[in-house]
Amino acid sequence: MDVFAVPGLPEVRPGDDLAALVEQRADLRDDDVVVVASTVVSKAEGRLADLDDFPPSPRAREIAARLEDLSGEQKDPRFAQAVLEESTEIIMEAPFLLTATRFGHVGVNAGIDRSNVGDGDHDLLLLPERPSESADRIRSALSTDSAVVVSDTCGRPFRHGQRGVALGWAGIPASRDWRGERDRDGHELEVTVESVVDELASTANLVTGEGDDGLPVAVVRDWDFGDHEGSENLFRDVEGDFVRQALRGWEFARD
Repeated sequence: MDVFAVPGLPEVRPGDDLAALVEQRADLRDDDVVVVASTVVSKAEGRLADLDDFPPSPRAREIAARLEDLSGEQKDPRFAQAVLEESTEIIMEAPFLLTATRFGHVGVNAGIDRSNVGDGDHDLLLLPERPSESADRIRSALSTDSAVVVSDTCGRPFRHGQRGVALGWAGIPASRDWRGERDRDGHELEVTVESVVDELASTANLVTGEGDDGLPVAVVRDWDFGDHEGSENLFRDVEGDFVRQALRGWEFARD
């Protein structure tokens, strides 16, 4: 397997054709996986916003005041309102906002970015509304049969640091299912379902970086899904997400 960042991409603007921008700078193959950072997808789709677009509700003011009290840092209730409007559920309100997006992803602040906005006229960059549809549009516009993954970086419970994850995908199953296959000792695998789109997003993140590299797209080449069953499941159903259910009843208490 080989992975490389696509060089020389310009600052992406609303309405830009991401597929064309990538193909002008990379000689893609049919079996490539093109991993595109959600930031440039959002920019191309015009998901830029201003804080003034989100007049704060009483709840947003309450959330901001509590977070300000906990952190000792000023919090803008307009940002809290933006998070509320971009979320279907606020799972945790303190010591930070952990939310569920409309397309099923759970992360901090509904994934709203206040860095890498790339436009001096706007304050915020919102996640794509439907990232798998975004991935499908990009893939359909490519001249090759490459798969596309829309990625983002976020933290993980129980571990320090961030890593790349998939928000949307097209042309590839989200997971490969090892259940029913056997390990080297002949034992049947009963629970192993591998989230390949997350692993591909993390792989791409190793070469695209997190700072000012300006490399929002990577290509994974010569990776083989293998002879496995595929699955489109990535985000847990609420009914089976026991961590989310536990957090719903948890209250943050400052020592």
